[in-house]
Amino acid sequence: MNDALLAAAKLLAAAGIDSARLDARLLFQNTLGDSAAFDAAIARRAGRESVAAITGHKEFWSMDFEVGPGVLIPRPDTETLIEQALVLYPDRNAPLRIADLGTGSGAILLAALTEFPNATGIGFESSPQAHGYAARNAARHVAGRADIRLADWDAATGPFDLVFSNPPYIPAAEIDALQPEVRNHEPHAALDGGADGLEAYRSLARLLPSILAPGGHALLEIGAGQAPAMELLFPGLELGRIAPDLAGIPRCIVLKARNSLGNQGAIR
Repeated sequence: MNDALLAAAKLLAAAGIDSARLDARLLFQNTLGDSAAFDAAIARRAGRESVAAITGHKEFWSMDFEVGPGVLIPRPDTETLIEQALVLYPDRNAPLRIADLGTGSGAILLAALTEFPNATGIGFESSPQAHGYAARNAARHVAGRADIRLADWDAATGPFDLVFSNPPYIPAAEIDALQPEVRNHEPHAALDGGADGLEAYRSLARLLPSILAPGGHALLEIGAGQAPAMELLFPGLELGRIAPDLAGIPRCIVLKARNSLGNQGAIR
């Protein structure tokens, strides 16, 4: 590690960043060794902006996504939703109709569309900033197959075979205790789940039965400790399972529309 990298790593470590050496290397690579740009990036990281926010890029499902102010940074835990979709629909050629409610950067929807090349999708996003990121990411990765709409998810009408959502689920009182990278630099609207963290799920419980196709599935991300509450929140749908992420934390609830013959892609 050269002197500049070593000094940067020490500065980041002093700011309380555990991954100081790695982050310094990543920012050095991103700035192509330009000293002024590197110093500015290190200053931002020391101010507890995430590396993704500084570089404007984040990997999700081995894909590169543009991110930045006003959009939630995709997390590896969220890939659990894609994994579960692949279990539910083993036929990769299925012409699925997919929706992503609160699409953010578009990471979930676009990852799913790359796995199902005959599928089409609609992403609903109420934030103009986040919508811009999702639209650009869609044009880059799945041009012509994703309709990114500047709209609240209540505008969804369906029918959809597969619905994703990573809704806000942090209890409002716990947001101040989040890491500074999240608390100070990511949109609170994408984090704040109301007093008990379940407000968005109640909204989804009202919406999903009306937009899912017969036999269709909804895959929703949940927070740590929220699995027990899900048993009672979706009376209009069948709760199939709650899948864990790589750390073993229950992360994805699998819901299925009732009263139908089902559709061709689904496991019954």
